[in-house]
Amino acid sequence: MSTEPTSLARLSMSLPGELFRQLDNMVEERGLPSRSQLIAELIRHALAEHEAYTRPDEMLAGTITIVYRGDRGRVRHQLAQTQAEYLKEVISSQHVFLEDDQSLEVLLVQGPAVRLKDLCDALRRVRGVHQLQLVTTTALLPPLYEPDANLAEGAAA
Repeated sequence: MSTEPTSLARLSMSLPGELFRQLDNMVEERGLPSRSQLIAELIRHALAEHEAYTRPDEMLAGTITIVYRGDRGRVRHQLAQTQAEYLKEVISSQHVFLEDDQSLEVLLVQGPAVRLKDLCDALRRVRGVHQLQLVTTTALLPPLYEPDANLAEGAAA
């Protein structure tokens, strides 16, 4: 998916009245200038999700949001072990404690769609995980670290 500006194309659609009303309310509540902007955003999300399932080798970036029960023994340890098995894909994580001994963890991830799906499946298997959601985008993070070729040559000399 390209993010470069392109010419606009018109789309005409029919919606049930209640859905149309909810769409207009959402546009108003978000303070967006038009329905078109909201619909384009929703389509982008759907296309990124579609890419994750139909093109397993496609590189994607995104987040994995996990809600889990903290009182279940080794849940945090098992989640950390699973993340360590996907070191190339897990860029960073943020953890906060919630009410009722629950925790929220958000992982910033990037990698082939199939690896991100496998990571999600592995995290879901951890007993105590209540909710997990992967949100992806086809826009990628720049390379986090690339050795300087000149530096590498100097070290070899």
